[in-house]
Amino acid sequence: MKKYKWIIILVNLIILLGFLNYSILKKETILSDGQLVLLELAPVDPRSLMQGDYMTLRYAISQNTSNDSISKRGYCVVKLDANGIAKKVRLQDGKTPIHTNEFLIRYNSKSTRGITIGAESYFFQEGDASKFEKAKYGGVMVDNKGNNLLVGLYNEQKQQIE
Repeated sequence: MKKYKWIIILVNLIILLGFLNYSILKKETILSDGQLVLLELAPVDPRSLMQGDYMTLRYAISQNTSNDSISKRGYCVVKLDANGIAKKVRLQDGKTPIHTNEFLIRYNSKSTRGITIGAESYFFQEGDASKFEKAKYGGVMVDNKGNNLLVGLYNEQKQQIE
């Protein structure tokens, strides 16, 4: 029995490491092959006593959405305007239809907060809150499947805040 116990532990460890590596590879693929989309931010409180300095992000594309008329999960279709800022075109259940110059962003519908895209918190070093309070846009890398990854906050001139 002891022999099987160690085999089971080893198999579980290999599966866990495989899953973690797959998750990392997926995010690295989004970073390298994804399209940078700037999403306009709505104002929120940038402080948490338990977690340190961070900013809860709320995006303009997630506002003015009636939760009664949309699916719990779906895709927000955005199109870049002349300034390179994403504007919501429509919400849809599937990945199609999608037209040229449109991008998919996967969303979840929350009963009280509207839709969320999964990149709602941005942590930064304690004491840097004054720099990030000026953030106007959230930079999100998106792939062609609607997956996204928050890569930074941007100021009004569309320069990344560091």
